[in-house]
Amino acid sequence: MPTVGSIIAKNIPLKWIPVTASVMDAVRIMVGHNVGALPVLDGDQLVGIFSERDLMKRVIVKGSDPTKVPVAEVMTRELVTADINDDHAECLKKMTDNRFRHLPVLEEGRLVGILSVRDLMRTEVEGKEREIKSLTDYIHYVPPAP
Repeated sequence: MPTVGSIIAKNIPLKWIPVTASVMDAVRIMVGHNVGALPVLDGDQLVGIFSERDLMKRVIVKGSDPTKVPVAEVMTRELVTADINDDHAECLKKMTDNRFRHLPVLEEGRLVGILSVRDLMRTEVEGKEREIKSLTDYIHYVPPAP
């Protein structure tokens, strides 16, 4: 099974937001890079994650001004993370069990990437495609004539 490290190696460069940023700063980065969540860092320490769901539930619905609300006030602080050596199935289970779509990845306690459900599903599909090809080749194998 592929590890998280091999999956994030294929991803685009890591985008993040400092804990001092406004919600609007975060939204601009998310829109500009077409991502649904950003890790929130205080220096080099992961302190939260800000997602589209946080924006909707904690800013928009309350009628707050995203230019004035600090991301630190509305980010998710109760983090579930993955280790770079975790396998993709374990990460998908964490995401499913906890009902979120983005999972920060740590190596020795430091943020090195973020996985989305899409990344994990793509990995799953690629694995199934390889398995199908292997089985198809096996079924259609014609041994050499004696």
